[in-house]
Amino acid sequence: MSNTSKLLSPFRVGGLELKNRMVMAPMTRSRALVDGNVPNPLAPAYYAQRASAGLLITEATQVSPQGVGYIRTPGLHSPEQVVGWRKVTEAVHAAGGVIFAQLWHVGRVSHPDFHDGRLPVAPSAIGYEGEVFTFQGKKRAVTPRALETGELPGIVEQFRRAAENARSAGFDGVEVHGSNGYLLDQFLRDGSNQRTDAYGGSIENRARFPLEVARAVVDVWGAERVGYRLLPQSFPYAGVMDSTPVETFTYMARELSRLGLGYLHVTESVSGPETPRPEERISPKLREVFRGTFMVNGAYDARTGEAAIAQGEADLVAYGVPFLANPDLPERFRRQAPLNPADRSTFFTGDEKGYADYPALR
Repeated sequence: MSNTSKLLSPFRVGGLELKNRMVMAPMTRSRALVDGNVPNPLAPAYYAQRASAGLLITEATQVSPQGVGYIRTPGLHSPEQVVGWRKVTEAVHAAGGVIFAQLWHVGRVSHPDFHDGRLPVAPSAIGYEGEVFTFQGKKRAVTPRALETGELPGIVEQFRRAAENARSAGFDGVEVHGSNGYLLDQFLRDGSNQRTDAYGGSIENRARFPLEVARAVVDVWGAERVGYRLLPQSFPYAGVMDSTPVETFTYMARELSRLGLGYLHVTESVSGPETPRPEERISPKLREVFRGTFMVNGAYDARTGEAAIAQGEADLVAYGVPFLANPDLPERFRRQAPLNPADRSTFFTGDEKGYADYPALR
């Protein structure tokens, strides 16, 4: 890339000076300690190695034990987890990086094995065709229990407490995980939300709970240090569909804009079999209504990421697998250097192998 690269130019968000517009996307790695879901001792090195990103977003981090749906995923709801994450933030800051925690509740994408035999929770008692990875291996997803209206303030409070814990752990901000078929996404979409109370039916009602969560997190951090992630396409893995995605996600983006959030993070594939035709893409419509910093994610490379910035489609571009395998990804883009291939067999298993041992350029 040339010295005039927009992708590699500094950018300011939430009062933070980012060294470039490249973001390390949140990526579940399933390496937290089995005892207590505390970040792995290798996590500080893993994140610090990638501190040349303008912004690091952590792997999805559950806000409570109720929010667990995968093996060995870290949380932000216990003192031990806060201590573990503080080691990560200190390492990243020492390396000159900026890091946000992604706050997560999986909802129905879970299994009774994670909850002492109790059913996972969801907006409605609607299951999906899929499997859940448990400590006993893959198991079929079960039909969840519909949350009672009176339980929802308690889950909002889970997000609030996790946001407070993120501050205690030294993070620079937080991202609310509202995509990929997890709890907040389940509430937003009419395919998974068939409630008849104030949290179901119309788009405004289905968006009510996710927006209550966003406001609670903003109360802790201030709007500028909060991001929100959306995925406007259907997501077959978690069985989430919506009959009017343009209207649903445009409404949500507009309401998040009114909160003054630091950024909106939108995942929409730009390559591969699920890539929408240009006229079907929803993210440009969200860009129109969200007035703050706009981040895109979805199989971008150096060329397409540069184009997204240059054409005004985005302010920031998030990279997942390329950052996983290339801790010095911005420098590789700068030099137009080859990228390390990613070892997919180690994405969700192992310790250092495929985690903190990818080589940087010499």
